[in-house]
Amino acid sequence: MASSSSIHVAVVGTGIVGAAAAHFLAAAGARVTLLDASGPAAGATGASDGAVSVASKRPGPMMDLARHARAFYARCERDGLFRGLFHRRSTFLVARTAIEAELVAQHGADLAAAGERVVEISRTALLDRIPGLGASVCAALEIPDDGHALGYEITERLLRTSRVGIRRNAPVSEIVMRAGRLAGVAIRDELLAADAVLVAAGIGSAALLGLGEILIPRKGQMVVTDRSSAAGPAIDGHLMAASYLAAKRGIVRDNAHIGLVVDPLMTGQFLIGGSREDHRSDHATDAATVAAILRDALDLYPPLSGRRVLRSFAGVRTASRDGLPIVGLHPHREGVVIATGFEGDGICLGPFMGASAARLLLGEKPETDLSALSPQRFARVEAHA
Repeated sequence: MASSSSIHVAVVGTGIVGAAAAHFLAAAGARVTLLDASGPAAGATGASDGAVSVASKRPGPMMDLARHARAFYARCERDGLFRGLFHRRSTFLVARTAIEAELVAQHGADLAAAGERVVEISRTALLDRIPGLGASVCAALEIPDDGHALGYEITERLLRTSRVGIRRNAPVSEIVMRAGRLAGVAIRDELLAADAVLVAAGIGSAALLGLGEILIPRKGQMVVTDRSSAAGPAIDGHLMAASYLAAKRGIVRDNAHIGLVVDPLMTGQFLIGGSREDHRSDHATDAATVAAILRDALDLYPPLSGRRVLRSFAGVRTASRDGLPIVGLHPHREGVVIATGFEGDGICLGPFMGASAARLLLGEKPETDLSALSPQRFARVEAHA
């Protein structure tokens, strides 16, 4: 591979992962061209809740990676890159039935085993922190070291500080190989020559890489309310229902399931989500799903009845067949790196994964072991099928 001072990298996708990779590649001296079929943060990055949360991750590699990713946010905030954009806050895992309480307790034990601070909090203490909490809440844990950042703000900051050229409305149709070597990418009838390519195009990665059997579009409908507070978040933390944990841990796989989170935004508004609709890539919302989200949210936090719904919207996440992101060197195409399949964890993992992808493109080792995310794992499965 060419040295970082002369390498030209085509980054496909200008979501938070692609923007982060471009930023760190440019900082290392690489020449970078960012390509997007639409524009920056037009996909899942711009339609997310912004949780930088270890609490929400399933046990195993995702919890470990999320801890690294959250620490990376904190480092970037201290260094000035994310100053004013990353905010510390607690996540409260809440249960409303005895079965949910068991799930929350198990998840808390898994978090503690991963090294995370977990604080048991009584209903009385939680009510002191969040007055008005629903009568059905019977158990809760506080994860005090989580954070929040809006994906589109982080993406804009990364792009602005890197000053990387962006080609909007530039759909990449093919990664071009000639005589077994990477030649570049095809954009309509044009060949853009490149020494290396990063594919971080969300669900667009499926057609480009032939991963249609591995990547799944997952639609999530969400709601935004008016302001409850003019001075920052209306409540002292992010409410995450056990129903969300059940979905993340693979206990529930029902397209009608609501994985409830009530997210107090810095604007004083609430973002409330959401549905988890597999194999849906449209952006439509429907009254039945929005009503189900709101009913569940009102049971958890009744003061929401005083808020107006300003809008509902849907984002499309890209999930992989085994639930883990796909990050690493392409198993058969030298010079191609893949970073996709982050599902609802892209905002939390995005900057760290983008920086890791940049290191791979430059021929360096990532800061942490990414072998669990390797694209090679699917090649091995197919070979033994």
